[in-house]
Amino acid sequence: MDRQRVEALLRDLKAGKVTVGQAMEALRDLPYEDLGFAKLDSHRDLRRGFPEVILCLGKPPERIIEIARRMSESQGLVLATRASPDVHDRLRKALVGKRVTYHEKAAIVSIGDPPKATRGSVLVVTAGTSDIPVAEEAGVTAELMGCSVTRLYDVGVAGVHRILDRQDLLKEAKVIVVVAGMEGALPSVVAGLVKVPVIAVPTSVGYGASFDGLAALLGMMNSCAPGVAVVNIDNGFGAGYLASMMNR
Repeated sequence: MDRQRVEALLRDLKAGKVTVGQAMEALRDLPYEDLGFAKLDSHRDLRRGFPEVILCLGKPPERIIEIARRMSESQGLVLATRASPDVHDRLRKALVGKRVTYHEKAAIVSIGDPPKATRGSVLVVTAGTSDIPVAEEAGVTAELMGCSVTRLYDVGVAGVHRILDRQDLLKEAKVIVVVAGMEGALPSVVAGLVKVPVIAVPTSVGYGASFDGLAALLGMMNSCAPGVAVVNIDNGFGAGYLASMMNR
């Protein structure tokens, strides 16, 4: 249950539109609802400002559908990350009457109406085009959390003049998410040019000695430019979520 629904319920109770018993029934599932195979954290939006998100990896489609159905009954917007086209198709057929949108590049399904952009600008930057799927996960997450998002792709250090040519975008942003594989140098370059937080996202893009993103992760964690925070390898969702929190 999100903050708006709790506030509306309390107003209705005060106005006598619902009884105490009806209000108690509506609040019955706080702070969580036990489905047997999952415990839905229906209190999370009240605590953290955004509801629980479904990670589709490792979950059978029928359980994803049941979780999404129950969550959509109690909150205005549901996100499902790392969702395949098949999962989206099943959700769309199961949740008749709901707005089910597939953000294909980000592999995210959103259920419900997305919020209007009411927060400052988040800039999402990639070193190369191979980093775009992770960057889109970050960008779409931030957008669905109410941020205005700008994208600047394929501006890695192999051609550093490309990022230097768009310093106008760097200076307009309140938070910058930088996504890079290989040696992971781009976040340090960006952080040296701006006065806002930089969230670095290492990706698993690279050859043998990149160790599936470990080289980029360690490089970003050892950045000599202050103001760089690092999330896990390929964790675009975590970066977008953190960017939105910084934008509040």
